[in-house]
Amino acid sequence: MRVLVIEDNADTAESLQLLLDQLGCESVVATDGASGIAAALDSPPDVVFCDIGLPGLDGYAVARRIRAEDWGRRVTLVAVTGYGREEDRRRAELAGFDMHFVKPADPQAITRLFKDVRLAAQA
Repeated sequence: MRVLVIEDNADTAESLQLLLDQLGCESVVATDGASGIAAALDSPPDVVFCDIGLPGLDGYAVARRIRAEDWGRRVTLVAVTGYGREEDRRRAELAGFDMHFVKPADPQAITRLFKDVRLAAQA
């Protein structure tokens, strides 16, 4: 499974990438919205973990741009952010995110997410 992590905090990106490696995923990290979109266009991912508070294009803009692509409608988009209010969750959903994890994201929740994504892909 191909996963794109768009995260400007190096420690958060590295932790998430280590977990993804343990789950057997092929992962790529981008550190801002523009490079994240470029990476997604270059090699469309199955899952995108995206911070909201990114430099340049924020995560909401990234989600809308990905969803505008034909392949982007099939991608599982996950917001991983420090923004955890109900209003933040609604904004993420309106932008096109499927899920919203508040940092630090629970590794067990991420593991369950991949189990669900794999089951859906097999159906």
